[in-house]
Amino acid sequence: MEQLLHYVWKHKMFPLGHLSTTDGLEVEVIDPGLHNNNAGPDFFNAKIRIDGTLWVGNIEIHTRSSDWYQHGHQRDARYNNVILHIAETVDTDVVTESGERPPQLQLSVPQDISMRYTELAATDKYPPCYHIIPSLSRLTVHSWMSALQTERLEQKTEAIGQRLKRCNGSWEAAYFVTLARNYGFGVNGDAFETWAYHIPLNDVAHHRDDLFQVEAMFMGQAGLLAPEAVPERYRDSANHDDYCCRLRSEYRYLAHKFGLTPMDHHLWKFLRLRPQNFPHIRISQLAQLYFSRQAGLSRILECTTVAQLAEALHTSVTPYWKTHYTFGSEAESNDKQMSPFSINLLIINTVIPLLFAYGRYKGNEALCDRAFSLLEQAHAENNHIVRLWRECGLEVENAGDSQALIQLKSAYCDRRDCLRCRFGYEYLKAR
Repeated sequence: MEQLLHYVWKHKMFPLGHLSTTDGLEVEVIDPGLHNNNAGPDFFNAKIRIDGTLWVGNIEIHTRSSDWYQHGHQRDARYNNVILHIAETVDTDVVTESGERPPQLQLSVPQDISMRYTELAATDKYPPCYHIIPSLSRLTVHSWMSALQTERLEQKTEAIGQRLKRCNGSWEAAYFVTLARNYGFGVNGDAFETWAYHIPLNDVAHHRDDLFQVEAMFMGQAGLLAPEAVPERYRDSANHDDYCCRLRSEYRYLAHKFGLTPMDHHLWKFLRLRPQNFPHIRISQLAQLYFSRQAGLSRILECTTVAQLAEALHTSVTPYWKTHYTFGSEAESNDKQMSPFSINLLIINTVIPLLFAYGRYKGNEALCDRAFSLLEQAHAENNHIVRLWRECGLEVENAGDSQALIQLKSAYCDRRDCLRCRFGYEYLKAR
């Protein structure tokens, strides 16, 4: 496997003695070079000594040396500075575009590394490298977790940047969309993001002092006021429900006034969803939060502790929804306040990435630093990913750790990309 051979060369995971070219010249690897992930030779600026002479230049690696011609390198001037061609199987000489014949080194992936890589790629257990975790040094774990935290924040920053473009540069709107998406708590995340783009915040702002009108616009734009959006068993009672009828009437007025078109109500998911997480409840909580003005972007940017953020994001439903989960269905009274667990997730997935993204946008390092500080303050998520790593002996102390592990699973483990993982590196080189 060529990719694994690249890895072995990059990390010098091969016997360092008795290396020689196919012509019998002794090879000493001083620096394998900088791995190139773009077009051109595989490694730049390598330093090797061949038969006592120091060479500085590029390295090209193939499974078979004849791949040099298969890839057209003999016609590409970028390969004229190749000082060593490496292949597992040397089946032909190679020639550069300038007519030079670079020396060749036949190099195989060590059997023990190949075996361990096969184990990582083939195992159904997660995490696949669980054997190695207890033996890792604290420094190794800490450095990799810190890198993963940053990588995850960078990824979320990119997503926020895309929302910012779609919101015509409005950070307030991008924040609203990000907050709404995370109110979906995974299952309805896409639907909530679609809904948020259907909310004209500038128009809603004209009616922000009237909670009933805010909720009418929020529910109406979600498509949940349409009669066909109500479960059939509650449809008749909803049609005679005073609050539902008033919301429908108010939304018709607002939709005509602002030229509104609701989203498709079929996008909402209810299957295997706890009633507490029904979109009606979450939208009512968002309406209350928006009406209160307690969690606007300016307020969020002022908060410096998790406790302050939790207070700002705390909300409950409007009176009708204390005894309902959908229109027309009555239930025992419940304030349906946003739970501390849910608020913690909103801080982790909305506020912290937004602070980091906004700090990057403004060139404000203090905001970026605060994002990392808040990750250390916030409680770690308690999901199956975190629990599995804890069972392996990994300490998960805060939200920074849990976010790092989520990034590790989604960006590395799920893709079997062990060659880019530092835990994978420790596993492969283990003796």
